[in-house]
Amino acid sequence: MTEAVGIGTGGAAASRPAARVPIDRKRQPSGDEARERAMRAAIGVIAEKGTGALRMSDIAARAGMSTGHILYHFGKKDRLLLEVLAWSQGDLWARFQHAVDQAASPAEKLDLFVRFYLPVHQDDDRYGLWTQVLAQRHDEAGRQILTELLDGWDQRLEAIVREGQDLGQFADVDLPEFTIRAVAMLSGLSEDVMFGRSRWQRASPHAFAMAALERELRPAGRP
Repeated sequence: MTEAVGIGTGGAAASRPAARVPIDRKRQPSGDEARERAMRAAIGVIAEKGTGALRMSDIAARAGMSTGHILYHFGKKDRLLLEVLAWSQGDLWARFQHAVDQAASPAEKLDLFVRFYLPVHQDDDRYGLWTQVLAQRHDEAGRQILTELLDGWDQRLEAIVREGQDLGQFADVDLPEFTIRAVAMLSGLSEDVMFGRSRWQRASPHAFAMAALERELRPAGRP
């Protein structure tokens, strides 16, 4: 789930080796600045190396920070993935909400939802992070965090469709069932994009998804 205005960052950059920031141990970042730098570095390293080969020192080198500084923020590796994913989603949803607040209609909000959900391309770091985290084994606390993040997408979609129904702009579909179908379709399209299916080199997954959702949400009697 990322943002296709570039579903990850207003333009999620392709995964590629990034220049390592020299470490200035006398001037280590602190507070929110340090945490954000560490999170962004972690997303890139996880996308490149996967979770098995991930080392805290790799994140530190990418962020231009000391390994001790990274350990201070994350504690240990098995906590890292969920921390980074939760931060990534919070960051993404803040941008999504800002965009939705500017939208003029539920139809525009639905379009934004699809854009933010789908990966931009095969090397989308944010969606790659989701793939890596979901493939891991998690304890009950970890599963609860993931469930809340996944439910967050459902809740945002339901709010948009409910608004459209209240205004008479969307059909009176069964909301829970529609949400399951819609999110399942978007997840399948996302996996196709991340796998690199050739069909999406010639067609737009966003346009495909919007056409399918609009057909189902079109009120009876409207062309």
